[in-house]
This record gives sequence, C-alpha cells and structure tokens, in this order.
Amino acid sequence: MKMLRFNALIPELSVSNIEKSLDFYLNTLSFKLEYERKEDKFAFLSLEESQIMIEERNGHWETGDLIYPYGRGINLQIATNNIDELYRNIEQNNYPIKIKIQENWYRAGNKLVGHKEFLVLDPDGYLLRFAQGIGEKEDPAEKYNKK
Repeated sequence: MKMLRFNALIPELSVSNIEKSLDFYLNTLSFKLEYERKEDKFAFLSLEESQIMIEERNGHWETGDLIYPYGRGINLQIATNNIDELYRNIEQNNYPIKIKIQENWYRAGNKLVGHKEFLVLDPDGYLLRFAQGIGEKEDPAEKYNKK
C-alpha cells in the first residue's frame, strides 16, 4: 500500500449528511476516497493534488451555530488539470453551477496569471472554485508604473 502524503493545509468541512456529501464529492466531482472512518462519519478525499476531509456534524469542532450555507465567507480553490471534463461531468449530473466556466486574469506582482475556472456550492453551501492555469502574461498597467 502506497503511503499517503498529506498536504501542509487540509481543510476539514463539517457536513450535515456524510452519505450525501460523499455522493457529491465522489460521483459528481470525481474525488477519490483515500480512507474513511465510518464509525466517526469521516472521510479523507483527494482530487489530483488537492485534499479535503469531511465529517458529519457531531458538536466536537463547532465554534458557533452552523446554519446553511455552512461555508459563508470562504471559497476553496481546487486546482485541476481536467477542468473541461470536470465541468461536463457536473453538467451531466444536472448539478447547479454557481458561476459558469470562464477565463479570468489576476494581477500577481508585475504579471497577470490566468485561470479557467467555475464555481459550485456543495450540498452544505461550501463554495468550491475549480481552476486550471492557462498561463501568464505581462500586466499592461505595469508599463505605466515603470519610471
């Protein structure tokens, strides 16, 4: 058995129904189940280089009331090398898409970094941004800042 390498940061999401969440992450989004602890209603999932943990609410980790949508104020960017295939799979499953697939360019220092991306809400309202890099280019505003 290959030893699982853990990322430095792994979000753990409290979910209302572990079975519903597993169905969404495994079947709609094509995540891989790395391992689970059924007695704890816990699962460790991965998609390419990204990792998340999900656990059905149990009161142990809650710091306040959890009211839908659970993920208010955060979006999780998940890098993928197969964004078009992932998007098609979500559409074929008739799952609602929050923001349709599009190209966006973001300033990063003195350049622009491009992503092809889309956003969906998981069954508990966590905002998931799937992104695939499409390259870098010069920031046109940067030439005016050089003096």
